[in-house]
Amino acid sequence: MIVPRTDRARIMARLASKRRERIPILISSAGSGLVARLLEGAGADCINTFSGARLRANGMGTMSMLWPILDSNEQTLRYTREDIMPALTGDAFVCVCLNANDPLKDMRMVLQECRDMGVECVSNIGPSVSYVDKGTQIYEVLRSSGVTFEHEIALLELAREMGMVTVGLAFDEEDSLAMVSRAQPDVFCFHAGTTKGGLSGFDSGESIDQTAQRTEAVCAQLRALKPDLFLVAHGAAMETPEDAQVLLDNTSCDGIWTGSSTERLPIERAVSAAGRAFAALRFPDSQANGS
Repeated sequence: MIVPRTDRARIMARLASKRRERIPILISSAGSGLVARLLEGAGADCINTFSGARLRANGMGTMSMLWPILDSNEQTLRYTREDIMPALTGDAFVCVCLNANDPLKDMRMVLQECRDMGVECVSNIGPSVSYVDKGTQIYEVLRSSGVTFEHEIALLELAREMGMVTVGLAFDEEDSLAMVSRAQPDVFCFHAGTTKGGLSGFDSGESIDQTAQRTEAVCAQLRALKPDLFLVAHGAAMETPEDAQVLLDNTSCDGIWTGSSTERLPIERAVSAAGRAFAALRFPDSQANGS
């Protein structure tokens, strides 16, 4: 197996072309090689890998990555190298989401390992401390332990210095502005919250219009801060393509980032439907009667 390679110039040219042609950028998460191959074939520009997607492929919710179930970076690097990269043809590039707060790894070495396997794009959501609500005791305990959003910013600053494409992500206005002003990422995603729907989604009660309003409130400020920034929307009430269209219609985003909406939810629906259809099969009446 020889894995296709790309570089920063080609990735940025692809994103610029999509913006110029007014075609939304599509970043999609994948926890398995099959999903990655299908998403690439469907037209995704970027396949995103992170421990949450890997755990989703095992039937767990994305938030399970916040618990010490696994070494997040080791798991992400291994499945990206063994499952995702060999499954792709090169039509989509890969973005690896790393845990910048890993105390046991030199992130420069981790970034170099990404490049060695052919990954030239990195993000900070693997997981991010931003998943924990500010003002809570656990958030303050994490900060006092050295688990901070500043490390995530520093990761993307380093990746940029190394010539990689960087995708910043944050959950609120304060962190979004800090990320863009300091790390100067090529792409930024405002994470509106855990995607609703399915077996492990979370429905906050927010409408898709409200998700769009919150997203644009942040994106408008980021666009003013860095005019050439590629902006993508993600999460909360964006469950279906119709929901995503509402975001594209009502924000200044250049595209969308899908996770559960193009991975967990379609798999749940398709496998459940197929399983029920097979489970509903019955023997002919003649055999049941012994004749």
